[in-house]
Amino acid sequence: MDKAQQGRKKPQGGGDLREKLVDALMALAAEKPWEEISISDVADRAGATIAQFRDAFPSKGAVLGAFSRRIDRQVLEGGSKDLAGESAKDRLFDVLMRRFDAMAPYKPALKHINAWAMHDPASLPALNQLAVNSLRFMLEAAGLNSEGPLGALKLQGLAFAWTRVFHVWLSDETPDQATTMAALDKEISRGETFVARADEARRLLEPLAAPLRSFADRILGGVQRK
Repeated sequence: MDKAQQGRKKPQGGGDLREKLVDALMALAAEKPWEEISISDVADRAGATIAQFRDAFPSKGAVLGAFSRRIDRQVLEGGSKDLAGESAKDRLFDVLMRRFDAMAPYKPALKHINAWAMHDPASLPALNQLAVNSLRFMLEAAGLNSEGPLGALKLQGLAFAWTRVFHVWLSDETPDQATTMAALDKEISRGETFVARADEARRLLEPLAAPLRSFADRILGGVQRK
C-alpha cells in the first residue's frame, strides 16, 4: 500500500458519520469562536474527509441543525407520561427544563455560537426557524396544540420566550438552575396570558369571517364573469 492510500481516510457509515460530525463541531465550538471553525476543521476532528462532510451535510449550519434535532430526540425519548395530570403550564415547564438539561454538556459551545449569532444578524432568521421547528415538538410533548393560525402565533411567541430564557441560562451558574427556572416560569405565564387574549380575539372575530368570505366570493365571481 502506498503512502497516499495509507493517508486516505476510510469511509464511514452515514448515520455514524453524521453523529461524529455533530460531536466534532460542538467540541470545536467549545474551544474557539464559531467564525474561526472551518468545514475542514470539523471534518478533521471527526476523522472524515471534506467529501464525506459534503455527503453528510451542506454546511456548518446544517450540522447545528442536526445537533438541535439530537437534543429534541433526547427530550422526546424521555417521555412525559408522569405529567398527564399536571396543568398545561407545568407540562411545558417540565419539557423545556428537560431541554436545558440535555443542552447542559454543550453550554461552553453554545456560548460561543450565541456570541457569533448576536453579531451576525443575517443568521437570526435561520436560527429562529431552527427554534420554531424544535419548539413545535416540545409543545406536542407537553400535550399542547401547535396547529392553525393560533398555533403558529403560539409557536413564534414561544420561540421569542425561549430565546430570552436561553440567554439567562447561558449565564446561570446556580447549581439548581434557579435563575433559569424563575425566568422560564415568568415567560410561560406571560405567554399564557397572550395566547388567552389572542384566542378571545379570534372567537370575537370569527362571526365576521363567513360574511367577509361570502362578500369576497361575490366580488371575485363578478370579476370572472366580465
